[in-house]
Amino acid sequence: MNELSQEQERADAGPASSSTDWRRAMSDHVAYALLVYTGLQIYMTVKALAEGFSSILPYAALVILVAAIIPACRWFERRWTSLSDEDATNPELASAFRRDTIALWLLAIGLPVCLTALVKGIFAFL
Repeated sequence: MNELSQEQERADAGPASSSTDWRRAMSDHVAYALLVYTGLQIYMTVKALAEGFSSILPYAALVILVAAIIPACRWFERRWTSLSDEDATNPELASAFRRDTIALWLLAIGLPVCLTALVKGIFAFL
């Protein structure tokens, strides 16, 4: 069997026959979550801060908030990148992986929303 037909056979077999590498999948989720988090911070939180202050404070807050999320994301990633080669493709880890990705995405999306609500709430009382 030639190489091209072997690749076609693997593609036809679908995702059920290939194993997911949990290490790489989590790294991808962390990278995308950081992009989404940063985008939301720029769009939501800095806009809310800029309404209350006309200085460099919103931009300094953005740097601090983005830097603060990196350790949490690294914790998620480190937990999965430390797996052995055997465990990295173990299908029994699917539920743990799903739990961690849900927590990661809740953090990436929820934190900017909560911070924006907090900032707007503070400005409402000032």
